[in-house]
Parts: sequence; structure tokens; C-alpha cells
Amino acid sequence: MKQQLVRGVRKALPSGAVRKLEENYRKGRIRLVRARYGDPAKNLKVIAVTGTNGKTTTLNYINEILKEAGQKTAMFTTAVIEIASDRKINDLNATVALTAQMQQFFKKAKKAKVDYTLLEVTSHALDQHKLDGVPILAAVITNLTQDHLDYHKTMENYAAAKGKLFAMKPQFIVLNRDDSWFEFFDQFQPADQKITYGRQEGADVLVTRTKLFKKGSEADLLFDHHLKLEMATALPGEYNIDNMVAAATTAYILGVDLKDIQEGAANLEGVPGRFERVPIGKEYDVIVDYAHTPDGLEKFLQAAKAVTKNRIILVFGATGDRDREKRPIMGEIAARLADRIVLTDEESYSEDPDAIRAQVMQGIESAGGSAKTREVADRHEAIKKALDIAKKGDTVLITGMGHEKFRIENGKRIPWNDADVVKEIAG
Repeated sequence: MKQQLVRGVRKALPSGAVRKLEENYRKGRIRLVRARYGDPAKNLKVIAVTGTNGKTTTLNYINEILKEAGQKTAMFTTAVIEIASDRKINDLNATVALTAQMQQFFKKAKKAKVDYTLLEVTSHALDQHKLDGVPILAAVITNLTQDHLDYHKTMENYAAAKGKLFAMKPQFIVLNRDDSWFEFFDQFQPADQKITYGRQEGADVLVTRTKLFKKGSEADLLFDHHLKLEMATALPGEYNIDNMVAAATTAYILGVDLKDIQEGAANLEGVPGRFERVPIGKEYDVIVDYAHTPDGLEKFLQAAKAVTKNRIILVFGATGDRDREKRPIMGEIAARLADRIVLTDEESYSEDPDAIRAQVMQGIESAGGSAKTREVADRHEAIKKALDIAKKGDTVLITGMGHEKFRIENGKRIPWNDADVVKEIAG
């Protein structure tokens, strides 16, 4: 009934009027829900991380660093939800949590008397006013690359939605100086202090050296041009170094001791569905990752290639009811960086999965990758095909689903987890 009413209103009114109605409804609803739960976020110290990629991993680094420093934390991310070290997989399978779910989380965090509350913040949540009334201690951005253009239409609108977090006048602002949208976010001013990180000269936290390993990474950092720190992490790839540095920078501006920053980052053994190795006892590696954007897929493939002796075998697809423009782009990236490709279904939602694969295949074909690509619609069979052709020294990469426990097909939630499927097939 509600959806029919919404569709009727949108059809009857001009788009500007619809937008105004939606804005007023969302603002009013968040006020009502906050009041119902007693405005639980009011006195929390909230660290909010936004960006296209790396939000979940950055927050997990911050969480480990703060716990190493003796702080009690609560954390809400796409992959995991944790309150006072009680940790569980986030199985909501949604880009944006319901307003009531977020208020319930805040209420539990307040009851647990945590020192810091860590939030993964999406552009949708900001655009839909879900953070209205939430006091932001520190606002952090990882990067901004193409995603969600089905919703925002343009990159400028996407950036503006992310910018709403920094317009809330947080006490601290943490920016990636290497990101192409740095100047846009640099226009926002904090209540207290702004700090930057990256590889470019002028960054307040400067990355001076990196080294990659098969099962980890190292980086040397220079804080405020004079404090040196050697850091190591179990997570491989240059992009995970970026996530670690974003976390270290955030902790530094909060006054955390450098030793705790170093130890805390080293404590993070992994994040569900993020460069997650699946142990199956074979002479090849299998890695599951949530990569679902062009930038995320490219960085993940580059990281895997850097630590793989032989071939990269990629199992991937694209999600339905999402940004269609990125599908051929991801196909081109796959053709350029993978040695073998198994194109398959991900979550089609209400779209025709054959059409989704066809759009990805356009990019593969345009990059000359047809000969090394097999199209296998059934995701279980696609994973089996990749494992069957893998040889010693290869790495099988399975992207798009990551930690998720369900797939949504034709409106139905179907139990599914890529890592579990790999273990079942490998037997």
C-alpha cells in the first residue's frame, strides 16, 4: 500500500515537489524515531567514516587501535556490528540501515557506556537525513570514485551528498590528500582541527615507504613532519595501506599514543569478505572480496596480481537495480587485469540477469577479453568452474558478495555465502 501511494504521488507531482515532500517526510521521521528511543546518540563520541571504498576496513582498523589504547567501542559497518567487543556479522544485506535499526544500535552503545561509537556512513544515509541529530566528533573520508550514479545521477551530486557529513561541523576532519576530490572536501571547516594523509608532499601524515607481501603489508609514516612510525598489517595491498593510514591519522588527531596506533593496526587479522582467504588446502589460493565498484575491483585485482606467482582467475558479475554505467567499465578492468574470467550472476534483484551479464560482457569484449572469458550464469557452477581450472600458484578471486549471507533474486532472500560455497565445492 505504501509503495503504491509513493508511486502515485511521484507520478502526479513535479519532481521538485516530490523531492521537497520526501525531504520533509524524512526529516520529520528521523525526529520522531529519535524521540521514541530517547535520542540515544546525543552524548556519544561518534567517528564517522565515508567514501566509496575502504570504509569498513578503515573502521575495523580504528576499532582495533582504540581498543589497544584501552577504550571501549561500538562499531556499525556493512560487514560487522560490534558493541563492547561483542561482535557479529551484519546480515542486513542493505546499503542503508533502517532509521529504527540505527537508533537501536545507538541505544545499545549508550547502555554499554562505550567511549567511542564508530559508524560507516553512506551517501544514501546522508542524503536521506539518517544522521540528523547525531553529534560527529570526527568525520573521515577514504576516497570518492564512481558508484551509486543510479541514485545520485552525477559525480557532483554524489560528492555533495558525502559533503553533508563534513558540513555538520565535526570537531575533527580527516581527508585523503591523494584523492582526486580532495579539494572539494577541503572546503569544509571543522570546529577544531583538520588533518590530511597520503603520499603527496604536504600531507600531515605522510606515507614514506610501503612494502607488499603475500599475507600482509608494511608502511612507514611521518606524522607532522617529524614523528616516524613503522607500521605492519596482515592485510595485503596498497589500498589496505591507505585504509590503515586513514585509521592511524584519525587515531592520531584523537590523541592516541603512537605505540597504540602501531600495535592496534597490527592486531587486525582480517575483515569478513575483504581480501578474505578461504582455507581449502589446495596448491592455489582462493580469495573472497566485496569489491563491487570499478575502483574497488581494479585495486583488488592489482593487489592480488602483486602477490600471485601464476594466473589470476576471476569470478565476478554485477548487481541489479544499481548503477548500470559501471558494468562495462568493470568488464574492461577484468579483461585488462585477469588472466581468466568466469562471468556470472551476483544479485539481480528485479532485473533480468541475462541483461546484466550482457552489459558487463560489452566491456570485456571492448578490451579484447572474450577469448579468456566463460559465461556461467549459475554462481555455484561458476565458482566450481574456476576451482576446476585452477593450478598450482594460481589465485582464484571471487568478488561482489564478500561477507554477505544472502543473495536477493526476484525479491527473494536466498541463503548464500561465497566462502562457504568454496569450502563445500572443495570438499
